[in-house]
Amino acid sequence: MPDNSRVRAAVVGGGAMGSALAAEATAAGRDVVIVDVAPAVVQRISRDGVLVEAGDRTTRVHVPATSDPAALGEVDLAIVFVKSHHTRAAADSVAALLGPRSLAVTLQNGWGNADVLAGVVPPQQLVMGVTYHSCSATGPGQVRHTGRGPTVVGPYLRDGDLAGSHRVAEFLTSAGWDAQACADVRTEIWKKLVLNAATLPVAALTRLVAGEMAAPGPLRDLVDALAAEAVAVATALGLDVDLAERIARVHAVLAGAGRGKSSMLQDVEAARKTEIETVNGAVARMGAELGVPTPLNQAMVALVHGLERSWRQ
Repeated sequence: MPDNSRVRAAVVGGGAMGSALAAEATAAGRDVVIVDVAPAVVQRISRDGVLVEAGDRTTRVHVPATSDPAALGEVDLAIVFVKSHHTRAAADSVAALLGPRSLAVTLQNGWGNADVLAGVVPPQQLVMGVTYHSCSATGPGQVRHTGRGPTVVGPYLRDGDLAGSHRVAEFLTSAGWDAQACADVRTEIWKKLVLNAATLPVAALTRLVAGEMAAPGPLRDLVDALAAEAVAVATALGLDVDLAERIARVHAVLAGAGRGKSSMLQDVEAARKTEIETVNGAVARMGAELGVPTPLNQAMVALVHGLERSWRQ
């Protein structure tokens, strides 16, 4: 296993999650660079570094940033943290960073990002996973790290070697992101998808912060029903996802997040395209393929797309 202090990593996507990871890994002594296509983001980070607010502590970390991945040469890890609808465009940047021993890593929200990356990068060099960290961007290179939780990674190939995933987990853990490798990573990704499908569109449509969605009542009942549809699809896929455990987890996450805003609510407030297609859209598509009804998830997709359309009028 290589010494993580010598691992060279690129974080593709200088938004909230990518900037937070890059800054915290750099602060821990790791060799990290941010790759982003937005000139304003690259210029601000190159000039001022990344400002991370975590609780009552604020830290500024100087992290290199570039819009030209080809100029970096090969890296050991290329960690993708772009919005899901930018995954295909980011895949070309990732491919430019990979050598024969490099690993591409996706910790993005939603279902299907790894499949998109696997169409461009060698599948045997692809690690996918899920993280329960939560961050919000307050400006280019300015991040509020609002929540910490476990991160799980595993090989994209179902019979893939876990060695690469252990390598990724050790790097993340060295940066302060508690991570572990898992062979059955698809189940872990779907568990997070259940949480996201149940909460993100409800927050986006009501504009409620997480804690306000935790109170018992009709709104939380809707959250639970969305989760139940997603769990039913997971069961049809043959994944071991327990409904009672997921609903309890959803309630705990909402209650614990307090005034935190979901990523989809942040997108709505900024009138940005959301990740609804790879969250509730993924549940609905897989449900249709497997013959599992998902009317509530379909409704969330239609409503959020309608909201997005209203911004263009």
